Amino acid sequence: MRRAIVDLSYARHFLDFQGSAIPRTMQKLLVTRLSPDFREAVTLRRDCPVPLPGDGDLLVRNRFVGVNASDINYSAGRYDPSVRPPFDIGFEGVGEVVALGLSASARFAVGQPVAYLSPGSFAEYTVVPASTASTATPVPDVRPETLPLLLSGATAYISLERLGQLSEGKKVLVTAAAGGTGQFAVQLAKRAKCHVIGTCSSEEKCAFLRSLGCDRPINYRAEPLADVLKREYPSGVDVVYESVGGPVFDVAVDALAPHGRLLVIGFISGYQSTSGLSPVKAGALPAKLLRKSASIHGFFLNHYLSEYRAAVDHLLQLSARGDLACQVDLGEVDPKGKFLGLESVFRAVDYMYTGKNTGKIVVELPASVGSSKL
Repeated sequence: MRRAIVDLSYARHFLDFQGSAIPRTMQKLLVTRLSPDFREAVTLRRDCPVPLPGDGDLLVRNRFVGVNASDINYSAGRYDPSVRPPFDIGFEGVGEVVALGLSASARFAVGQPVAYLSPGSFAEYTVVPASTASTATPVPDVRPETLPLLLSGATAYISLERLGQLSEGKKVLVTAAAGGTGQFAVQLAKRAKCHVIGTCSSEEKCAFLRSLGCDRPINYRAEPLADVLKREYPSGVDVVYESVGGPVFDVAVDALAPHGRLLVIGFISGYQSTSGLSPVKAGALPAKLLRKSASIHGFFLNHYLSEYRAAVDHLLQLSARGDLACQVDLGEVDPKGKFLGLESVFRAVDYMYTGKNTGKIVVELPASVGSSKL
């Protein structure tokens, strides 16, 4: 197999990869208007130039990309207000290296499967920096089950390790427990020998949570969460892994035990609002925390990137040994079928915000046909 290494002085001279030249153009999603309405904010462009990797970069042909609740925060411009449209979107992908800069060839090779966390994954090809610990990670093969580990798994692992103070016998409440990151919080808390309570929206998801070891799944559509917690956990819960916000946040605060810790890793209930806020009854919050010596901790993965590579490596090892389930949802149960191609990202976002997914939502990008060649 010939290696497509990019010498920057001959940057357009790509070689073939597995018998097929890298195309000149590609499809990708672009944020063309700032809005939390993903369909309003994002446009599918079909004739974008395939980007060139710089000296320390990889060019990755994406095969699977992950959909995250925070994609609409990004499309609304909430993470970096200085960035103006148009700009790329998508946080993570798995695929093969099809070209690379000269200095990147010391660690990577053409044809190598990689997983990465880097902006711009909602595209057929993405340039990924090879030099930082939080970007490209070599993986044994290209499969969708790797994707949940990159952002969702790392968020659960680092936040619980750094902020959760888990130990045997502690009671841990995980909200949205059957989702992309909740599934890992459940399993990691069980590995720490905690008693785990998980919220979800259906009996099918309750069954999934039981398969992960969750001690008390709660279908909040059948059992009011606050009532269950007051009745079955009158002394409170020690740790809450919270990603929903709004009324669920209020219930979680009320359910904290003395010295309890609430970890806020998101508040999906507020993301679709124009303000990006999730209304909570904060007026009594200081008194509630003071009365219990309880605490609330926010967690944003970007502030812990120095720990990212070690976390992902650990999660990959657990997964390879069969000690960590990585549930993906490719949309097989959606009436319109699997999530195939970039055009299905819009449908996948809708699917997520209606609470239909079990595990991490993943979109498959099949090989494109008919693109012009370099």
